[in-house]
Amino acid sequence: MEVVTQFNAELKSILGFRPPISRAKMAIITKLAIKSAKLYKHVVMHVERFIAKCPPDFKVPGLYVIDSIVRQSQHQLGAEKDVFAPRFSRNFSKTFQQIFECTEEDKPKVVRVLNLWQKNGVFTPDVVQPLLSLAPGINNILTFSKSANP
Repeated sequence: MEVVTQFNAELKSILGFRPPISRAKMAIITKLAIKSAKLYKHVVMHVERFIAKCPPDFKVPGLYVIDSIVRQSQHQLGAEKDVFAPRFSRNFSKTFQQIFECTEEDKPKVVRVLNLWQKNGVFTPDVVQPLLSLAPGINNILTFSKSANP
């Protein structure tokens, strides 16, 4: 449980910096999360709580934490033994509603992460598609890009 406490402290320390978060900081957070794989429910809960309570400009770094933890877990443990992806996906609609409270300039970054998850098979399309539909104004962005390049 001590590692989870240490993980939570590192996660909260993100708020002391201005975004973007350094690669070293992300690596420390991810390493602590993987170390705490047996207590994965606590790790997921702390990340979801961080996203719910953080200011809008820290919503995307919270998403990057999810991305980093899940991809590293799948890499080290294998996709079939990964415990983080299924647990994060349980509350994804609520979590992504909170993530989409980010600043307007960060919303395309959220959509980009979702598209990368789908493309690289991090999460299945049936998990990612409903999250893409939560994106406010995503249809406007896609329509605009299509009309800009006839």
